[in-house]
Amino acid sequence: WWEVWLRHSDGNEAARFRAFATKAGMAVCDRHLRFEDRTVILAYGAAARLSSSIDVLNDLAEVRRAKSPASFFVNLNGYDQGLWTSALREQLVSPPPDAPSICVLDTGMNRAHPLIESFLPSVDCHSIKPQWTPQDHNGHGTEMAGLALFGDLTPVLASSSIPTSPRHRLESVKILPPPGQTPNPPDLYGAVVAEAASRAEIQAPVRRRAFAMAVTSVDERDRGQPTSWSSAVDALAAGRSFDPSSQGLIYLDQAESNARRLFILAGGNVTSLNQDHLSASDTEGIHDPGHAWNALTVGACTNLTTIDPNESGRQGWRSLAANGDLSPWSTTSVPFSREWPIKPDVVFEGGNIGQSPTGSDLDLPIDSLSVLTTHHKPAEKLLTTSWATSAAMAQVSMIAGAILAEYPTFTPETVRALIVHSAQWTPRMRSYLDGVHGKSARESLVRRYGFGVPDLQRALRSAKNALTLVVQDTVCPFVNGKLRQMNLHSLPWPTDVLASLGERPVTMRVTLSYFVEPNPGRRGWTKRHRYASHGLRFDAKAPGESLDEFRKRMNRLALEEDEQRPDTGNSSGWFLGSRIRHRGSLHSDYWAGTAADLADRGFIIVYPVSGWWKDQPKR
Repeated sequence: WWEVWLRHSDGNEAARFRAFATKAGMAVCDRHLRFEDRTVILAYGAAARLSSSIDVLNDLAEVRRAKSPASFFVNLNGYDQGLWTSALREQLVSPPPDAPSICVLDTGMNRAHPLIESFLPSVDCHSIKPQWTPQDHNGHGTEMAGLALFGDLTPVLASSSIPTSPRHRLESVKILPPPGQTPNPPDLYGAVVAEAASRAEIQAPVRRRAFAMAVTSVDERDRGQPTSWSSAVDALAAGRSFDPSSQGLIYLDQAESNARRLFILAGGNVTSLNQDHLSASDTEGIHDPGHAWNALTVGACTNLTTIDPNESGRQGWRSLAANGDLSPWSTTSVPFSREWPIKPDVVFEGGNIGQSPTGSDLDLPIDSLSVLTTHHKPAEKLLTTSWATSAAMAQVSMIAGAILAEYPTFTPETVRALIVHSAQWTPRMRSYLDGVHGKSARESLVRRYGFGVPDLQRALRSAKNALTLVVQDTVCPFVNGKLRQMNLHSLPWPTDVLASLGERPVTMRVTLSYFVEPNPGRRGWTKRHRYASHGLRFDAKAPGESLDEFRKRMNRLALEEDEQRPDTGNSSGWFLGSRIRHRGSLHSDYWAGTAADLADRGFIIVYPVSGWWKDQPKR
């Protein structure tokens, strides 16, 4: 697709171009933009064809690769939307039968959409109740489907390069009732998620998958403390199965290593929008079950700050959030007690909202400040927009699907770790570090932005100036109630080369991901040491420290945490440090120093700390 810029001459230049395009076999959109001295028309075809007509060459001012906001595509008529989606569909290849999937738990999906049907067989469309049809009754599930397959469709459709066809497929489980049906009881959503996971797994028991869910509760009274819903997610992730009863949820079996599940959850949206959107986000906590320890929780940021001047009634309006900052929709774990996990884990594009010229009014949705996805009624329109943390979550699930396809032996814990490890803060996020001092202030920023914006290419491939070492291993944390095993990992970098770099600054990032089993008794949910079955920690050998001294220091740290004594670890050079990074079951931190110091570190230890398994010898 090309933006064809035509000079104004006799007023017939657009008609001449359309007549030429028809003869040349080029597709042209009905709408065009008219400026004072130029008319811009969007055309599809080989750019070389434009040189075959003298009349067109006289009218032609320039040709640009098309770059359009979501509003451009949403406002196209049905025929023109069909042209764009057909061009994309022609490049798609159906995934093989053993491809991994993203299983979306939502309002169902419409698999008749031309961009979805090749990736969603009818046998993979489910609902938790037999009287509910799996068809999307609301539209939200189909929106999530498009984003889970392609991410934001705006750059995909506008790109002149051949798109990469998704290598993962979709599954759908309707968990929200259609109109006229009884709503799900709020206290049984843990059972709803368990039933939904079971439906997909019964249909395809050996398929590798990640579960994606945007549904949350707006009840904030838990403030990070586990709930029946978040605990059910944690237990399912750890490999448990459940059965609803009058007493709630009952464990049916022992957790199995090959039954572990990756859940990707939306952090939830703020209940009211405010001009001071960062303060609003920092005072509204992540919604249940987004604070689940074992889940990958996604908040929303935004790079969408330009409002399309062609959107009706938006003249003079501007975006509220700055480029690269938190989306006004996103909730955070800033209000949580500091003992609970850092959430969100990552943030992704969730759109922006508009602010009137006077700054007194806010409005939404604005198409050009939203992401583009699939519409649930393709007979009426093929494309629509989506926004907020649900849209961000679905796009991150697309990254998870690509990782599962690329690395079939990676565990759910490893996929989660790779997504977090690939994440980086935007320049806008980093700018807030200039006004804060100390690691506690940094923690508040991490509880707002998570570990940053993940990047698919960084997750799949080491950058030219970075080495990513992935280790999948097991630890037996306790024997007869005592801490047992530590895993020592040698870092495979060229020590002599690093040492020769001397004082040159370098950075090392470490991400540790594992799943815990939640304590099945609610009385064990009030303290993190009683909720989790166990904990794991990491640390690096200090310069000049022998391996024997390193092991002794780690034994002492493990004992101190086991006895809930203050952390005395050495956090010099680390961005967060051991006291802050060791929340929940995912820990990520940066060490910055000289190449010479890094050369003398060379080893990382992963060691266990206490949990309720310690007092359960049979576990």
